[in-house]
Amino acid sequence: MTTQTVYLALVDGLSDWEYGHAAAQINLQVFQRQPGRYEIKTVAVSLDPVRTIGGVRMLPDVTIADVDVEGAAMLILIGSDSWEAGANADLGGLARRFREAGKPVAAICGATIGLAREGLLDDVKHTSNFPGELGEYSGSGLYQDVRAMRDRGVITAGGASALEWTREILLELEAYRPRTVDAWYELYREDNVAAFERLMASVQD
Repeated sequence: MTTQTVYLALVDGLSDWEYGHAAAQINLQVFQRQPGRYEIKTVAVSLDPVRTIGGVRMLPDVTIADVDVEGAAMLILIGSDSWEAGANADLGGLARRFREAGKPVAAICGATIGLAREGLLDDVKHTSNFPGELGEYSGSGLYQDVRAMRDRGVITAGGASALEWTREILLELEAYRPRTVDAWYELYREDNVAAFERLMASVQD
């Protein structure tokens, strides 16, 4: 089995709470349908350190120029005020490369602005923090007032919906069985023993 890379894009001021569940569950092997199928790599414009909104220093694994789109499984874009400020155009271009190659892209919070600017939300159902967040773009009629949306390989969510966004990412990647995803989501949403028991049972057979 060939290991596919899920690229996690790093930008200055990225929101620490938005990517944690997705990165951990993609990398954690115990619940995987096919352990070893995916790996996480961080990507940025350069290899210089990035500071998150929480002040955490992160080092990219690769630059945009070194991304292997054909061997990739997904590109994940995290929210940051820098998107609204008009930065990160290179990552928007990388998202376009992924979509042109038929690869899924997941964006949350401000990163959805980058997809809208690239025209990548013009023909798919999508969401964000609120409708006006995305400015003027051709796909505004496809905006959905939901916590997370997955449509034809494009996964979007508002910044307060990291759990729902991660659920859609795991389903898109087919990383977990659907019932495992359901139990995982219920556990972290409701924090109850029954959900934990269902989660563990879902990977026993």
